[in-house]
Amino acid sequence: MPRAFLLLMSRLVVSLPEVAIFADSIAMQSPFVMTIISPDRPGLVDEIAAVISENGGNWLESRMCHLGGQFAGILRIDVDDAKRSALQSSLSALASDDIEIVIHDDSSESTSDCSEVVAVEILGQDRPGIVRQIANAFAKRNVNVEELSTECRSAPMSGEQLFQAKARVCIPADCDTDSLKQELEMVAADLLVDISFESVT
Repeated sequence: MPRAFLLLMSRLVVSLPEVAIFADSIAMQSPFVMTIISPDRPGLVDEIAAVISENGGNWLESRMCHLGGQFAGILRIDVDDAKRSALQSSLSALASDDIEIVIHDDSSESTSDCSEVVAVEILGQDRPGIVRQIANAFAKRNVNVEELSTECRSAPMSGEQLFQAKARVCIPADCDTDSLKQELEMVAADLLVDISFESVT
């Protein structure tokens, strides 16, 4: 048997355990989602990030903001399964620092039937019921709101209170997009607000 062939086979045999170990390390990753809320103060994000890093966690993605003196956010963290318990215990210990934390199992598989992603933006004079009526139009057609951000601000010239909302929604395959857009425009006209509806897929 050729010497080169024997050498190749010996290297392959040595490398197989390493491949198995690598595959096991991937399978042992255990992501989870956590929400936080705390009185806002400097160094808060650093404190949370330090706990995650010191316990072998990897900060994957997050949404955070300051509202009414509170700092709130949602994070997705990845960690080795063997270190998950220690990380979650360390995060729970932050409750003594007035940080409320709730941890949920990660569920990356979406149950929504999304055939099109649409960006919706609303701007107009602030009044009660704007979000309720727009959200109802989505709910009736099983449209999933993936992201929503809202704010109230003063108009540049008049100083009147303006309401602005930006949403990212998933349109299911059985939804008539033109009909949805028409209803949203009717709702916007009734509320005296401007609305834009733009596909992003």
